[in-house]
Amino acid sequence: MSEIVLVYTLFGDRDAAEAVARAMVERRLAACANLLGDGTSIYPWEGRIDRAGEVPVLFKTVPARRDALMAAIGAMHNYDLPAILSWPAVTTPAYAAWVAGETDS
Repeated sequence: MSEIVLVYTLFGDRDAAEAVARAMVERRLAACANLLGDGTSIYPWEGRIDRAGEVPVLFKTVPARRDALMAAIGAMHNYDLPAILSWPAVTTPAYAAWVAGETDS
């Protein structure tokens, strides 16, 4: 098995999510971006508990591209404080090779 990196973030609407996802794949920072089903987030913000509809996106990249991907997502994100999270994932050698090939600059 081989390792890739998953990067997860949330957007306030599907258009914003798709625009950033497309840009990250076009820039070869991510091999793939999955726009997941609409969700609801509940969180404290500016002294009150907020509730918002959000679109989660899961990006797949190689470990060497993780930091650049996270920075680029942050630069394009329209939230004041976007949650951009990452963790390693084990996958098959064939899929890891595909991710590496699609993120090779």
